[in-house]
Amino acid sequence: MIAIGNDHAAVNLKEEIIKYFEENNIEYKDFGCAEYPDAAKAVCEAVVNGEAEKAILICGTGIGISIAANKVKGIRAACCSDYFSAKYTRLHNDANVLCFGARVVGSGLAKELVDVFLNTEFEGGRHARRVDLIKKMEDVFGK
Repeated sequence: MIAIGNDHAAVNLKEEIIKYFEENNIEYKDFGCAEYPDAAKAVCEAVVNGEAEKAILICGTGIGISIAANKVKGIRAACCSDYFSAKYTRLHNDANVLCFGARVVGSGLAKELVDVFLNTEFEGGRHARRVDLIKKMEDVFGK
């Protein structure tokens, strides 16, 4: 299951992503529209609690909502506006939340970002050690 949420700037783009989910039989839960810190908190709690496997968060630029998402322990959120970054954040960083901006990407690119993010597996190997170092940082800094 994929969690999705947004702020006021991304209402229309989220509806396009939901259509994509429905057309591709992707199970999702819409956490609605809220101030971006609140949207990020609700969606990310679903990921860390195991209710959702991954998540999509959308605000105006993708930046604010990704900053808020990364405050939740266990979340590795990446703000991406290109295909390569969305793919490699899964391959190398095992990101579990994709963020982007409704004022930055159009619906066609947004669907491509979601598709590659959801369909790319974590490569593991040497990258697993680095992800483990990130997890240790969460413990040290009390995220």
